Amino acid sequence: MKIATFNIQNLFHRDKSLLEKPFGKNLTDWINELDTLMLQTTKSLSQQNRIQELAFLIGFEKPSPRPYAVLRKKAGFLYMKGLSHSLESKANNITNWNGWVELQTVPIHPKATEHKAQVIADVNPDILLLQEIEDRASFEDFNQLILPKFDCKPYEQSFVIQGNDMTSLEMGIALRQGYNLEAVRTHNINSIINDDGKSLIEYEISTPSKERIWLLNAYLKKPTKDKKQSDKIRKEQVQNIAEVYHKLLAEGKTNIIIAGTFNAPSYGNSVSPLIQNTDLKDITKHLSFEVDMDKGNDATYFRLGAYRMGVNIKQKDYMLFSPTLFNKMKDSGLNRKAMWPEKQPQWSIYKSVSNRNVAASEHPLVWGKINL
Repeated sequence: MKIATFNIQNLFHRDKSLLEKPFGKNLTDWINELDTLMLQTTKSLSQQNRIQELAFLIGFEKPSPRPYAVLRKKAGFLYMKGLSHSLESKANNITNWNGWVELQTVPIHPKATEHKAQVIADVNPDILLLQEIEDRASFEDFNQLILPKFDCKPYEQSFVIQGNDMTSLEMGIALRQGYNLEAVRTHNINSIINDDGKSLIEYEISTPSKERIWLLNAYLKKPTKDKKQSDKIRKEQVQNIAEVYHKLLAEGKTNIIIAGTFNAPSYGNSVSPLIQNTDLKDITKHLSFEVDMDKGNDATYFRLGAYRMGVNIKQKDYMLFSPTLFNKMKDSGLNRKAMWPEKQPQWSIYKSVSNRNVAASEHPLVWGKINL
């Protein structure tokens, strides 16, 4: 059985808020200036205009996180979302629609979508866990139309869990023939105070050898400007995942894998409840773990927070195995051939990955092969 996890960073379209770059000190200055202006009892016309400008720069002008429309890259069709919208496909004098519509998503370059498929096809896992999918329809288009371009048969089963943050960062699973999804459970891993919409997805899978495995797919809190607060939230999430893991063990379930995007290095305190305080084993520590090494001097260098020596990209994506499965692992590795190396270190990439816009993702695909 070969299993893989991949933060694919969407398939055909991506919420534009995820592409925005932080303004750094400018944003802090704008907020402070707006606070000062708002505290004044009377405001001149120029000050009122400045408040409008600052509200726009900070992002207060956004009335709703829900998208007006989504531009699906497939065939260039524009799909309208919402209950109240014109059914007209063109602007005309009957509807008074002038032909402009604000898009909350931006299309992903077709080559980037193909590179996502190429990475998956190269590894060709029996079970594929994905993070950051926009929706089930996009996943099925990708499965049925894009994967076969790289001699990769479409997956027999697919399942996508809808989130509630409205930025199209859903999680999904795809299964080859002989692997069946027996049950799906969601676990709320957030505190009441710090509920950012993230869930832990538990999949119960039956295999061709009649073994059962339990997969826990997680996407944890990203680092924010308030690092202390985001680390605290992530640690709460990890503690809750550890509780789910121990509960499964107590029920006699020993074939367990926890995978996904943790958004923190393995030495960090926020992920210690799983990495340090359980018997779970990181796939990167297995002797079979293989990957194309960095070029030059970086091949013998071990950067703090990296996957391992000679693989000096920051570890954000994990695959942790219960001891039972870790001891049955026969092969494992990481595919980063469709990642764009902005700076040193450099590594081998597909010739067609010519710039960051056509890269598959900022994350590698991590995989392991187990003899069940």
